[in-house]
Amino acid sequence: MSDTKKTADSLQLSEIVVPLLSWYGASKRDLPWRKNITAYRVLVSEIMLQQTRVDTVIPYYQRFLRELPTLQALADAPEEKLLKLWEGLGYYSRAKNLQKTARIIINQYKGIFPDDYETLLTLPGIGEYTAGAIASIAFGKPTPAVDGNVLRVICRLTENRKDIRNAKTKAEIRAALQKIYPPEHSADFTQALMELGATQCLPNTLPECQRCPLHFHCRAFAHSTVAEIPAKAPIKPRKIEQKTVLLLTCNGKTAICQRQQNGLLAGLWEFPMLTGWPGKSAVANFLKETGLEYKSLATILHAKHIFSHLEWHMHGWKAECIRETPQWHWVTPEEMQHTVTLPTALQPYSKLL
Repeated sequence: MSDTKKTADSLQLSEIVVPLLSWYGASKRDLPWRKNITAYRVLVSEIMLQQTRVDTVIPYYQRFLRELPTLQALADAPEEKLLKLWEGLGYYSRAKNLQKTARIIINQYKGIFPDDYETLLTLPGIGEYTAGAIASIAFGKPTPAVDGNVLRVICRLTENRKDIRNAKTKAEIRAALQKIYPPEHSADFTQALMELGATQCLPNTLPECQRCPLHFHCRAFAHSTVAEIPAKAPIKPRKIEQKTVLLLTCNGKTAICQRQQNGLLAGLWEFPMLTGWPGKSAVANFLKETGLEYKSLATILHAKHIFSHLEWHMHGWKAECIRETPQWHWVTPEEMQHTVTLPTALQPYSKLL
């Protein structure tokens, strides 16, 4: 039996602390939220990073902090401005919850950011992972932050084949990490685990095991089971909805309407849409029924957008209209660019304007 295999088989999780911290200190990426760390900056970055890639988040984060540099500025911001700053990131409930949290901290905690994990959990949009990240990174508390990256790293290190979508598995890993957290280096340890999962112990491509600072301790590497871990129970296929997007223009303005204040994409603006994929005659009849006269009607882009639980498969039609009608709100290109927030799903159509 090789030394690597013997060491991995007898792994004590506490053995990873020193090499992981050493690697992180020498190899961490230069990310804007790792500078001038405050609870507010950690909150914004962690909420943005949910379901979103680091490279995508960086310019959004920098612009957001320029426009809303403090908790008070976020609490006071008009929702219209907030959503425009968020436009393109998707999952807009994150932005709304972010503002709710800011207002609660201002009003209920006199502007003092809670540093307690349990208290953080009570704030809108803050779950176990985000609460752990804020407590450890911003306040140095030995509190694990267990996301998909961390689950993958620990499951491979320990050759844990339990379903990572199961809450019990996540709770077990969180409890195991809690026992080894270095109190004086909690912030770095949290970020080091995230960093390893994001840059080397990768999910869908071949992990860079030989470069990993922990490969000597990794049971999955020793037993050649890295590709099999983590285990995930199959999920239900997403529901598919067919949508027809109407790009209606008149004298340089475009018709939009506002979604309901609850449910998917609550309160955002959108182009008029029909359910299903009606043909040209059906679209023409719909426009006629609304009193809209047009000069031309042509099919345009077909597009698809994936939400977490469903997919929109979209066909588009563009009509150059003779006059505006009151059932829709007609906006200029300037308003579209600076004021109106459209869902990410519809951006392929807004680019055609």
